[in-house]
Amino acid sequence: MNVKKIVAAGIAAVCMVSMAACGSSSSSDGNKTDITYPEIELGTTGEDITTTITFFNGRTDMALDTYPGKNWDSYIADFNKLYPNITVKVQTDSNYADSALTRLQANNDSWDIMMIPAVDASEFANYFIPYGETEQMEKEVKLATEKSYDGLTYGIATDGQTSGIVYNKKIFEEAGITTLPTTPEEYIADLKLIKEKTDAIPLYTNYVEEWAMAAWDAYIGGTATGDSTYMNQVLPHTKDPFEKDTKDPDTHAYAVYNTLYTAVADGLTEDDYSTTDWESSKTKMNNGEIATMALGAWAVTQMQQAGDNGDDVGYMPFPITVDGKQYSTMAGNYSMGINKNISAENQEASMIFVKWMTEKSGYALNEGGIPIAAGDTSMPDIYANFTNVSLITDDPAKDGEEDLLADVNSDSELGINNGNGKKIQNIVEQAANGGETIDQIMAEWDQKWSAAVEENE
Repeated sequence: MNVKKIVAAGIAAVCMVSMAACGSSSSSDGNKTDITYPEIELGTTGEDITTTITFFNGRTDMALDTYPGKNWDSYIADFNKLYPNITVKVQTDSNYADSALTRLQANNDSWDIMMIPAVDASEFANYFIPYGETEQMEKEVKLATEKSYDGLTYGIATDGQTSGIVYNKKIFEEAGITTLPTTPEEYIADLKLIKEKTDAIPLYTNYVEEWAMAAWDAYIGGTATGDSTYMNQVLPHTKDPFEKDTKDPDTHAYAVYNTLYTAVADGLTEDDYSTTDWESSKTKMNNGEIATMALGAWAVTQMQQAGDNGDDVGYMPFPITVDGKQYSTMAGNYSMGINKNISAENQEASMIFVKWMTEKSGYALNEGGIPIAAGDTSMPDIYANFTNVSLITDDPAKDGEEDLLADVNSDSELGINNGNGKKIQNIVEQAANGGETIDQIMAEWDQKWSAAVEENE
């Protein structure tokens, strides 16, 4: 079973047993701030507030003085120029996804702002206050529907992200590659050229890191289908979604996972997948020991900062073309949620900080992300290769089906796009060791998924 889903279900169970323990009592309602995100005017709203708030997140690297980019202390110092009486304390955790769920289960006031972990949309109101009505929030921020439920928005993304391929430009030049690949076949051909003409590892899997393996799931939605409804509306109702598309075999989920399988089976990855190391891979990408890695755009900045050759690190769309067009799904990075259990004053202070992060901090561009403020059309330099790529966002689930994808994910035990990298690790293992074929693996996934779809119909 998907561990995060189990924990979330456990939290929900606790809530049903004791509504008071889950912040649903009248005292919690009395804590709710009256102000909404659209009503906040930075520099004016809350200027008389004096309080301390806690921001809990997983960016442990940004808590270090040695972080090569702008760290948390620097952001908070900038915020305090506008709001000197709101103290922001940052807490980070290297095992954030699980630790955040544990914090939610405790259901107390030990945090004010949290990066929202894997929680069912129907549970948002048990832990977080709404920023405002989603219809109004869409005028304020991009991706307002991503963390919304029943017409209210409970989370605002720190930045928008796409999922593509991090690559070393210099290695591509050495291999004689002048045009970026747009199909799986072209990508595999390029990896073979890299192996033949350079000393670099063509594709580094990052097998040891389950979260890095799970990144492959991010390509199967709009990127591989060109359909903004696919992930939240189509996939939860689709049986056998992992079989090869007979009409267009180089699209949909099969093409994504087969790209990884083929690269490993053809010896185009590291010699021993069990020895990969995430931290050192950043430097290896920077200095040209690695040619490509399948990761979100967030990774580009870290790899550019990992050595003296930052200009050699680039980003390209995932090599899939649908009806002659390339697509890339834009989704939110972690979204900031505000604790339902804290005082109304701290809720207002927290909302002010979130709005400042979104509109004034520069965080998104600094971290290679897409700014979330609705009117901000700027894009980070790393998207230079996305000029002819259509960025699409996943449409929300239909009314009444907000938790359907999560339920099918849980019942199938596949955890698609929900952090389950073990199934992707298995693809690497089978391909490297001459075990199951990709068709056999996908057939097993289809059996599990289809059964879960039937169970939830």
